[in-house]
Amino acid sequence: MATTDTVYNTTTTVQEPKSKKWIIVPSENLDKIRYVIKGIEVLLSFVAFVMEEVVSNCLHCGPLYFFEFVSCSAFLFTLLLLILLATVLHQRVGINCWPTLDFGYTTGMAILFLLASIVFASDNGQTDLEQGAVAFGFLATVAFFMDFGLFVKNHGIPCRKGNNQQADGTPRPESEKLNSNGTDSVN
Repeated sequence: MATTDTVYNTTTTVQEPKSKKWIIVPSENLDKIRYVIKGIEVLLSFVAFVMEEVVSNCLHCGPLYFFEFVSCSAFLFTLLLLILLATVLHQRVGINCWPTLDFGYTTGMAILFLLASIVFASDNGQTDLEQGAVAFGFLATVAFFMDFGLFVKNHGIPCRKGNNQQADGTPRPESEKLNSNGTDSVN
């Protein structure tokens, strides 16, 4: 049974073909330079973590364990953030404030890595592995601070954009309704 009605009318829209690209750099959340820097952060924190793990004995293990925690956390979470921001997976997670999350994570990790590297440098067994781990810790710290600086240069500080704007820049509607005569009426 064929009819002469048109299948498509003015309200029908054509779906855009899905991109077969897995890595989408540059994007609104990550440009090429910061993509490379985040890759360097992953690499340097991984090398610092591995070098610290190879240390066989320690006199004062507290700084070593703190450095281990920070370098392992930096490696895993930066790798996760890099994968999410560089692929389409960030659209499926349900987070709509990626710049704020990226800024907060990068700032916090830069400070933690700096602190862990200073503490570990001041109190270690002076072996070549420990000194190498400290060196890679400081290099990773520099990479995190470079990432922080580029983020601020390109996007500003996301926490200062005003609390009455959504992530896309459109103002939020007022949450409190105004009374008709301008006074509070209490019944």
